[in-house]
Amino acid sequence: MDIRLLAIAVVLPLAACTQERPPESTPTPPTEAMCNADSVQSLVGQTATAEVGAQLIKGSGATMLRWVPPRTAVTMDFRPDRLTVSYDDALKIERISCG
Repeated sequence: MDIRLLAIAVVLPLAACTQERPPESTPTPPTEAMCNADSVQSLVGQTATAEVGAQLIKGSGATMLRWVPPRTAVTMDFRPDRLTVSYDDALKIERISCG
């Protein structure tokens, strides 16, 4: 086998791993959009519905609501504008937190 072909065969797969430009950064939420879970803790024990979701958004000041069904994994990224609401099999809210 020609040594030049061997060199190309070794280097070519590595070229596919390089990036032409850096990855785009994750957008940062506006600083005024901050979540306050303390103000909606009274909704723990309520049934998870669209109406309760609207109350959660309005009462917490969050711009995003994340419902977490039972036995579901969620990402651990922190978003100061997001309200995370966990509920059980009966759709009863168990936990409300920001992030």
